[in-house]
Amino acid sequence: MRLFHVVFLSTVCLASLMPPAFAQTQTSSHTSILGFAGSSVAHEIEVENKFKAIPSPDEERRQHRIFTAEPHVAGSARNNELARYIADQWRNEGLEDVVIRRYDVYGSNPISTSLEMVAPVRYRATLREMPIPGDLDSKNKSISSAWSGMSASGEVTSPLVYAHSGNPEDYEYLRKQGIDVKGKVVLVRYSNPYSYRGFKALTAQREGAAAILIYSDPAEDGYKKGKVDPNGPWGPEYHIQRGAITYDFMVPGDPLTPGWASVPGAKRISPNEAVSIPKIMALPLSWHDAKPLLANMDGPLAPADWQGGLPIKYHLGGNRVRVHVKIEMDDSTQPYYVVEGRIRGAQLPDEWIVLGNHRDAWVFGGVDPSSGTASMMELTRALGKLAKEGVRPRRTIVVCSWDGEEVGLTGSTEWGEQFANELRERAVAYINVDEATSGSDFHGQAVASLAPMLVETTHSLQDPSGRSLYEAWKASAARESSETRSGSVTDSNLADTRIGSGSDHTVFLNFIGMPVLGLGFEGPYGVYHSAYDDFFWVNHFGDPGYRYHTLMSQLWGVLALRLANADLFPFDFASYAANIRQFVNEMSRGKDMSQLDLKPVLDAVDGFEAAGTRLNESMSRTLKAGVLNPELAETVNHGTMQVERNWLNPDGIPGRPWFKHILYGARFTYAHLELPGLTEAVEKQDWPTAKQQAEILRQALDNNTKLLNELSAALKGEKGEPQ
Repeated sequence: MRLFHVVFLSTVCLASLMPPAFAQTQTSSHTSILGFAGSSVAHEIEVENKFKAIPSPDEERRQHRIFTAEPHVAGSARNNELARYIADQWRNEGLEDVVIRRYDVYGSNPISTSLEMVAPVRYRATLREMPIPGDLDSKNKSISSAWSGMSASGEVTSPLVYAHSGNPEDYEYLRKQGIDVKGKVVLVRYSNPYSYRGFKALTAQREGAAAILIYSDPAEDGYKKGKVDPNGPWGPEYHIQRGAITYDFMVPGDPLTPGWASVPGAKRISPNEAVSIPKIMALPLSWHDAKPLLANMDGPLAPADWQGGLPIKYHLGGNRVRVHVKIEMDDSTQPYYVVEGRIRGAQLPDEWIVLGNHRDAWVFGGVDPSSGTASMMELTRALGKLAKEGVRPRRTIVVCSWDGEEVGLTGSTEWGEQFANELRERAVAYINVDEATSGSDFHGQAVASLAPMLVETTHSLQDPSGRSLYEAWKASAARESSETRSGSVTDSNLADTRIGSGSDHTVFLNFIGMPVLGLGFEGPYGVYHSAYDDFFWVNHFGDPGYRYHTLMSQLWGVLALRLANADLFPFDFASYAANIRQFVNEMSRGKDMSQLDLKPVLDAVDGFEAAGTRLNESMSRTLKAGVLNPELAETVNHGTMQVERNWLNPDGIPGRPWFKHILYGARFTYAHLELPGLTEAVEKQDWPTAKQQAEILRQALDNNTKLLNELSAALKGEKGEPQ
C-alpha cells in the first residue's frame, strides 16, 4: 500500500501564507541549516557528504533483486525468511539492538477462490495473471490467484450489477434506475473517482450486497493510458490489483487487539466485536475476466461517465447475468514479524528518530514495497559504515521493517501501540518510505512544522537529471499544478501537508502524536499490487539504473541525520499555524456556518502563529550566537517535541476513537481529512458536535501557544511570557 495512492494531489496553498522565517531559509542553504548553530554546520555538511557517498545503484539493484526474487505476502514463509535476512544484514552492517518482534494477529489467507458466470452463458474466470514476454518472474508458479485480504468466506449464486466505482452516490444512482443490489453481486472499478477498496466493500456491505468484485479497467491503469507491460509501464490485460478490504479507516492493526499490542498472550476481542473485519465476500479481477461479465449485462445503459475503456457498451445489469462466487479464507491467528535495529546516539541516546518501510508484498512487490526496502538497506549500510568509523549521530536512529502493512497497517500499528508511551516521551519524528520509486517525480509529505526543513534539505541533494532535487521537485510540481489548474507552486506549498492514511505513518501521527514525513518518487505505474510489479518492471520502467533508489537512500538518511544532529529541532510552528488557518478556511468555504462561530478558533490560530514567529526568531538568534547551554537546549527541544502530542484528543474523533489527532485524519476512502472531528460534524450539520470539536481545537491552540511562548522566554533568559 502506498501513501501516494491515497493522497494524489497536493492542495496548493496561497503564497502569501509563507511565514517570514521560512522565506529566508533557502537563500543560505549552503552556509546554514535549520536547527544548527553556525559552529555546527560545517561538521554536519561533512557528515552528510560522507553519508551520501556510500549508497550505490549497484547495491540498490542487488538488494532489490533479493527482495523481489519470490512472492512474500504477509505471514508467508518467504516474508519471515526476509525478516531474518534483514536482521542478519543489520547486525553485520553495525546496527545495534537488532531484534525481531512477534505479533500474533487475526490472519487472512486464501484457501480457495472461484468466480463463474452461470447465465446467460457460462464463463469461468481465470483469476490468474498470464506470463508476459521477457519477464521470467511472471512465470513463477508461486504467484497466487486473485484474492482480497480480509474477505469474508461464503458462497452465493446471484444476479450481477455494475456499480461504477462503488461509492455511495453510485448506489443512489442505481436506486433511481430501479435497481436494488440487496442480495446481489456488485461489480465495481478501481478509481474513477478514487476510493479505497475497503470503503467500496463497506459501502456494498451496507447496501446489502452479497459480494463485491473489484476490477481494473483499462481507462484507469491500462492501455487507455499508454503502452502496457512489457512494452510500457501500464497494466496488461491480465493484471490483477490485489489488496485488503480491511476497515482500517476505523481501527488499523490487528482487528482483535484495537488500541493495544497483539503480543503473544495479549487479550483479544471476538471477531464479531471487531469493527475492522468486513462481513462481505470480495474478489479482485483483471479486465480480462471482467469483460465477459460486462459484455453480457442487460439493464439500462450506464451513463457516459460510467463507461470505461473496454470496446463495449457498459450496462447496469441486475437480471440477465448471474454469477457464482465462492470464497474460503483461513482466518486463524498467525505471527507477523517486525525487525527493529538502531544506531545508538553518541550524546542523546534516549531521543529517537524513527524510520520505517514495510516488507510484505502482495506478490513480488517490485515497487510496493521492495523499492523502498532496497533503499532502506542501503540507508542502513551507510549509517552502519559511518558508525564503524566512529561517526555517530547525536541522537539514536531507530529503523524498522514492518510486516502486514498491506493487510491493515498491522506491524507498525502493533509496534506503535506496544511502545506508545516510550515514543511519546522520546521520539522526535517518523520518516516513512513505502515505495521508493515508480518514476522520477518527487512527492514529499510532511506535517507543516517540518515542511520547511524538508524543502531546505532537497537543496543539498542532486537529482539524476543533473539539477538539485529541489529544482527537479519544483519543476514537476509546477507541471502537475498547471495540469490540474491548482495554482502556483512556491516553497511554502511545495511539500504536501495533506496527510491521509494508507501507510505506516498512520499510527505515529494519528495515535501517538509524532510529526511525520513521507517520501517517494512517482511515475506512470499501472501494475500496482499485481504479479507484474516486479524486478523486470522496475528495471525497464520504474527506475532503470537504480538512480532514484540511490537518491532515496541519500534523502532519507540526510533527513534523519539532520533531525538526529540538530542543536535545536527544526520545527517551524509559524508555518504550521498558516497551514491550520488554511484548513479552517477550506473547511468552512461554501458552507452555511451561521450555526458555528469560528472566530475564537481563528483568533487562537493568530496567537499560535505569533508565538511560532517569536520562537523562530528566538531560536535563530540563539543558534547564530554559537554555543548552546545543554540544559536550555534540552528544555527547548523537549518542549517542541510536545507540540505534536498536544494535538491529540484522548477521546479521539467522534465515532473513531482510535484516531486521536485533531488536525490530521483520513476519510473512509483513505483521502486526507483535515480537522477531522470538526469537518465531519460540519458536513453532517451536527452543530452541537461541531461546537464541541471547535472548542477542543481552540484549547489545543491556546495550550501550544502558551508552550511556545514559554520556550521563547526560556531562550531569552526571561521569566514569564515575552512581550
